[in-house]
Amino acid sequence: MNKWGVKMITIKNLNKIYKSGSIAVQALKNINMEVMEGEFVAITGVSGSGKSTLMNIIGCLDRATDGFYILDSEKIEDLTDNELAEIRNQKIGFVFQSFNLLPRTSAVKNVELPMMYAGISRKERRERALEALGKVGLSERVEHKPNELSGGQKQRVAVARALVNNPAIILADEPTGNLDSKSTQEVMDLFKKLNNEGVTILIVTHEQDIAEQTKRIVAFRDGEIISDIGV
Repeated sequence: MNKWGVKMITIKNLNKIYKSGSIAVQALKNINMEVMEGEFVAITGVSGSGKSTLMNIIGCLDRATDGFYILDSEKIEDLTDNELAEIRNQKIGFVFQSFNLLPRTSAVKNVELPMMYAGISRKERRERALEALGKVGLSERVEHKPNELSGGQKQRVAVARALVNNPAIILADEPTGNLDSKSTQEVMDLFKKLNNEGVTILIVTHEQDIAEQTKRIVAFRDGEIISDIGV
């Protein structure tokens, strides 16, 4: 997996234990993996296998119990909560199953949101949001609100929002889970296009046909990696 040459993610001996009173549940067990710049990786497994826990740690939404995680040369466990928030805004683009768009806000304003937190000027926000919407094929829909868009178009707005800060990596958690088969394929084709342009993408999915459209499948069971294969 070293053909790209630049390590985007390094995870070593990573464990995650959730405690509830005297009960401890080990959600991740001694995980070791690397993701190189430009990879397109699916994280698969049944519900409760650990894949979403790993995605939350990679996305800096949760911390590991022990082990270490490096994202784009930053050692994540050394960072404060404020620094983690900055990493999430600057280095990670998130795409969720439920789109997470503001309902009464236009597509272009939804895409501008991450840049507002980054303190970018209104003029530049608008320019970059329009450019991102153009990349996902929605130049004609920039002023439409979510209720005026199809499911596939909503997810493309979400992808544009994920792209707009030029993140080091895009994390997509079940991004096709709420879509019909046509919209699912449109979104997967968009991810493939972005990956071919050099964007590093990780997708969590329980659907094998989605996983097989990526370039590498890392399968989880009971908190452990059981296979890691190139497609």
